[in-house]
Amino acid sequence: MNPTIASDPSGETRQVDRLLAHYGESHQNPKNEVIHFIAIPLIMLSLLGMIFTLHPYVAYAFMAASMVYYARLSLVFFGTMILWSAILLALVHAMGDLAFPLSAGIFVGAWIMQFVGHKLEGKKPSFFEDIQYLWVGPLFVLSKLFGKLGIRW
Repeated sequence: MNPTIASDPSGETRQVDRLLAHYGESHQNPKNEVIHFIAIPLIMLSLLGMIFTLHPYVAYAFMAASMVYYARLSLVFFGTMILWSAILLALVHAMGDLAFPLSAGIFVGAWIMQFVGHKLEGKKPSFFEDIQYLWVGPLFVLSKLFGKLGIRW
């Protein structure tokens, strides 16, 4: 068993591990994985940037709702996503008046990358099956990094 995967006290595989395993099934191609490691953070940045320019409070509400989802899955992922979201928010602020056009361009480019990756993979994106996989994607990237660092989630 992967040292980063844990069971809950009853011995059953945790929901976060089931979600990551399912997500990983359509992300086996190394080129697709690399594309996702680049595109997923860019999509997160651009989505936050576009929402923030719509209205900052909407962006904060979106981030808070996302954090509730992550907290229910794993405290390690939750803490990491809080830190990552703060970094993304700082980047959005740094974009200033160009936040919306930059974010829109990044968003389109990153999604094109994602679909190219899935074309290489030969499998459809997981979120076509269940929208929650849009929130699992960032955890997939983190899980790969944490696995290399020996961090349990």
